[in-house]
Amino acid sequence: MSRYDALSPWVTAPADLQAPLAGETRADVAIVGGGYTGLFAALRLREQGVDVALLESEFCGAGASGRNAGHLTPTIGKDVPTCMKLFGQEKAVALVRLAEDGVAFVEDAMKKHAIDCDYEPTGNVIAGVHPKHRDPLAKSAEVAQKLGVKAEFLDENHMRQRRLPEAFRFGVMESCGGLMNPGKYVMGVRRAALAAGVRVHERTRVLEIEEGQKIRVRTNGGTVSADKLLIATNAYTVPELRRLWSKIIPVRVTLFMTKPLTPEQMARVGWIKREGIYTAHEILENYRFTADNRILGGSKTIAYRFASALPDGNRPDDFAFLAQAFYDRFPMLKDLEIDVFWGGWLSVTLDYLPVTGTLGRAKNIHYSVGCNGHGIAQFSMMGAAAGDAVMGKPWEKLKVLERRFMPFPPEPFRWVVGKALQVYLEAADRKVDKELRRGAA
Repeated sequence: MSRYDALSPWVTAPADLQAPLAGETRADVAIVGGGYTGLFAALRLREQGVDVALLESEFCGAGASGRNAGHLTPTIGKDVPTCMKLFGQEKAVALVRLAEDGVAFVEDAMKKHAIDCDYEPTGNVIAGVHPKHRDPLAKSAEVAQKLGVKAEFLDENHMRQRRLPEAFRFGVMESCGGLMNPGKYVMGVRRAALAAGVRVHERTRVLEIEEGQKIRVRTNGGTVSADKLLIATNAYTVPELRRLWSKIIPVRVTLFMTKPLTPEQMARVGWIKREGIYTAHEILENYRFTADNRILGGSKTIAYRFASALPDGNRPDDFAFLAQAFYDRFPMLKDLEIDVFWGGWLSVTLDYLPVTGTLGRAKNIHYSVGCNGHGIAQFSMMGAAAGDAVMGKPWEKLKVLERRFMPFPPEPFRWVVGKALQVYLEAADRKVDKELRRGAA
């Protein structure tokens, strides 16, 4: 019988929970949010001798950083074909190179901070499951290769030679990156931040931000006065801080993990190189092995609530939908039980790219949000970049993210746009899956 985990099987509250903020304090820079972005920004600032107070409402890593599927990929935007349509070939390639830099940043961070997070540099395959997926994947790989991006199209023969499950017909191999335990990773970054002297206050909920030449951040236990502030709360930014309404919406994504596979089940499934897999659906499915030989999968459906309230996580209909998709892709594992479902919230922009900038008359409130499901690589690196931006040293390479921004409308139109987009994408995917089942029958 499958169970539901309200947090994540990757993380639990650390034994050294840091004391909540109590009373009045001062810092050069205050950071709200203890995920990848906030922690790497804090580390970067401490390297420059800056006094940092980091405020986290639960514990560092309790949000998306400790709940995600653990694919370290150079994916950016919705996908390469969509980036090409929206921004043109040259900018799309520049965006992918930025994402590759993010992967390298994470791999360097693991070494620098001695983080053991079960990292397997297997790469990831963007897999087509339907003939309609073939041309966009082949074209994107062809263009990427011509321009020096690490991507290789795998036809049906190459996929079978790699012994990938047969439901995944062809795909694009991203050799850059691999798989990790995101809980161990974020906890390793947390340890590094504490060792560097970051003042971390967990179980500290921000209630109000008072703007001005000096910023005052009022919490449930005290107040921080700071010269500058970084908002690094991603999906929690809109419902918790009531800010950046036009830029992002929070959506709920669900994941699952099976029981460990037996040696006989491992032989049956093949998949000997253990590549991460995510599909070319409009709302992708993702699959991977864990270090103890479970299969982790999910995504495929999203949830958005009116007024950007965070959707509930215990969603039996979504669990059943994901289980059906899993057994459709892995019919040889009908005897493998799903152990646990969980999920988390990520922030989405209309063009699927991250957004950074400043707020307030004094321009001393910085933000870096909009992970769009690619947070490990992009927001680890962008956390460090945000730390430099706070100190007036923006990274030249992030200029590729500058574009004419497409804002979300206010409610109730916001909900209509969100639901219309969800219905459109899910309908396209269900049509594909229905055709596949009909063909299999």
